[in-house]
Amino acid sequence: MKLFSLAKPVSTMAMAVALATGTAAVGTLGFADTAYAQKKKKDKKPEYSKEFLAAYQPVNEAVNSEAPDIASLRPQLESVVSVALNGDEKNAAGGLVYNAGIKGSDQGLQLQGMELMLASGKVGIDQIAQYNFIAYQLANIQREYSKARTYLQRAIDLNFSSPQVSSSAMQIAMAELYFADDQNQQGLEFLGAAIEERKMMRQPVDENWYRRGLTVAYNNEIVPEVYDFVVGWIVDYENPTNWRDAINLTRNLNSFGDPEMLDLMRLGARVEALTDKQDYILYVEAADARRLPKEVKDIIEEGYANGIVSRDDIYVADSLEIANGRIESDRSDLPALETDADAPDAGLRTVIAAADAFLSYGEYEKAERFYTKGLEMEGVDAGLALTRLGIAQAELGKTDEAKATLARVEGMRMPIAKLWTAYADAKDAEDAEESPFQLIGG
Repeated sequence: MKLFSLAKPVSTMAMAVALATGTAAVGTLGFADTAYAQKKKKDKKPEYSKEFLAAYQPVNEAVNSEAPDIASLRPQLESVVSVALNGDEKNAAGGLVYNAGIKGSDQGLQLQGMELMLASGKVGIDQIAQYNFIAYQLANIQREYSKARTYLQRAIDLNFSSPQVSSSAMQIAMAELYFADDQNQQGLEFLGAAIEERKMMRQPVDENWYRRGLTVAYNNEIVPEVYDFVVGWIVDYENPTNWRDAINLTRNLNSFGDPEMLDLMRLGARVEALTDKQDYILYVEAADARRLPKEVKDIIEEGYANGIVSRDDIYVADSLEIANGRIESDRSDLPALETDADAPDAGLRTVIAAADAFLSYGEYEKAERFYTKGLEMEGVDAGLALTRLGIAQAELGKTDEAKATLARVEGMRMPIAKLWTAYADAKDAEDAEESPFQLIGG
């Protein structure tokens, strides 16, 4: 194919390059010579100097010969580029270099040619977006990630699209460019912003966006961003399996003690994410049959009923025996405990003990009252009290209050609070429908 002759203006070449968005091959794009040539006839006649024509024409003929040796033509190609001074000449030189790259299967030359054409200012307005997208592809293949991001962003800004490439694919491709360049934080920020943009436009978010974000954040231990992706994921794609993955991810990233594990396992029970015996044992250990017998009894009987926990397990059987032996006296102590906790001179320990007891028995209004009181007292473990206050409010259907409360949780309990926030959102989304979750302690 001849790119240039003295009698005709420069026409573009047929361009085709495999698309790679970082996660999967998308397809190929082609550009038709004829349509572009017809458009160029209507444009202002290109201007070429004698020096440029003298350098350009023999190299163009060599490139378009039957079996060109592109490697040996590199010096001549550079000479053509060096004498290309105005926009028309740079556009023609870029097309020549790109053609040479196609003939020689040299993607570095293809990128150089595409960049020259884009820099010339002579690319047709209806093709600038496509050319930027191809430049992104080529730069990505060359692992020039910063350059690839620049061209991809231009393609996005110019609303590039094709049957093979959606706007969503380009956004995830941009995030992948950051990840490939070990700029994980920036990639997560871009992906998070893209998710928020789609939500604002009331468009669905592909589940793979969430999974990709939380995978990168989890593998690189980037917090709290990992929990932001987890929360968005389980709210939009809520099911017991995803909940279990989210809870396990949170467990793996943290070293929780019994108080924290208890609140995480409480959530697991509510969203049907306890699927093996060890989950139930963790719950029983964290709750402690001597402190919260009714809750321990409920969770063990659930494990027995669904067949996950064997009645032959000695530890579980012993815990159930302890719980059964304490429930009656524990329940009978509740009125006195409530009275003591309500007293003006009640100590912090009594107030929080009352709150914990009523939360365990599913009396959420009383639990809310005492956690609220405890938060006003000196020496309170604010993280624990806020988390459990948020749990009580979520169970009472006070979604906004629960989310506001849980948003105040800092430190080690922050990821647990975020998961409970997701639960509150999911529970609220059910509106008047009956919750599919089995509540423990009710």
